[in-house]
Amino acid sequence: MGGKGEEMRSNNKQVILKEYVSGFPKESDMILRTTTISLRVPEGSNAVLVKNLYLSCDPYMRIRMKNIQGNYVEPFTLGSPINGYGVAKVLESGHPNFKKGELVWGRTGWEEYSLITATDSLNKVQHTDVPLSYYTGLLGMAGLTAYAGFYEVCSPKKGETVFVSAASGAVGQLVGQFAKLLGCYVVGSAGSKEKVDLLKNKFGFDEAFNYKDEQDLDAALTRYFPNGIDIYFENVGGKMLDAVLPNMRLHGRIAVCGMISQYNLEEPEGIRNSFCLITKRVRMEGFLVFDYYHLYPKFLELVLPQIKEGKIVYVEDTAEGLESAPAALVGLFSGRNVGKQVVIVSHE
Repeated sequence: MGGKGEEMRSNNKQVILKEYVSGFPKESDMILRTTTISLRVPEGSNAVLVKNLYLSCDPYMRIRMKNIQGNYVEPFTLGSPINGYGVAKVLESGHPNFKKGELVWGRTGWEEYSLITATDSLNKVQHTDVPLSYYTGLLGMAGLTAYAGFYEVCSPKKGETVFVSAASGAVGQLVGQFAKLLGCYVVGSAGSKEKVDLLKNKFGFDEAFNYKDEQDLDAALTRYFPNGIDIYFENVGGKMLDAVLPNMRLHGRIAVCGMISQYNLEEPEGIRNSFCLITKRVRMEGFLVFDYYHLYPKFLELVLPQIKEGKIVYVEDTAEGLESAPAALVGLFSGRNVGKQVVIVSHE
């Protein structure tokens, strides 16, 4: 990096969104581009220049591939690198809180190097005795989402019955383990035999089923929850939510985290059983993790000892190289990933 001018530039591979997407996203909606970047922070700027190590693929990113203004997240900018959560190493910093050589996690670009001006989303990696990639999921946004949704929104009690949809994903696998540690009866749904086995044998769910094998979701839920569901952690929406509602117990709670079955539909599916919310006095609440970032220290306090003691485990599906990122992101919507989808940009 020594010297000035041209010597301080580097090639920078980027993933660009070509056009806004309707229907299921395709790899061809994104292109790989190589440009150059200055490896210096502009004079007087409080930006942070980072080398990206790991990138997180998350279902909410599908919403950003549509040109919807005024949503809770802004759309991606066409012709610019996609951005999302990642883990990176600081190369140079104009910000007093970040120093060269430090590791950070937060919002970054889908590229090899990023000049981050919105530094309020950056957090220092304080604990390096766990895999760094965990900060894209277990110790990052997905982990805090599971924690906030389960403990804060659902107000769980020992002995309650808990159902988690998309249970082997980045968030679901954690919700199930939190519920088991609290002493709940936990059932998860997933989309393959491999994932169902993972839920029961790796994550300790009491039961799990492949929703694709069930002709009648209502009957399946009645089978696993003969006395009803106290807590439903909602990741799917659509037909699954409709089947859950009649199976809820009185004063049940539903934390609405995501609705992945709806993201690629031009016309969202309606819900027919919403009257159950009244008759069963169910509280159904949507939430966004951004509202709970103040709880991150409390979350780490709970989860770090449990990781070290092996009481919480986490499964990642890793894709190697930035060029594999479009396929990894698109794969989320066909259930191709097993566990948290991570892209490794660099091992350094």
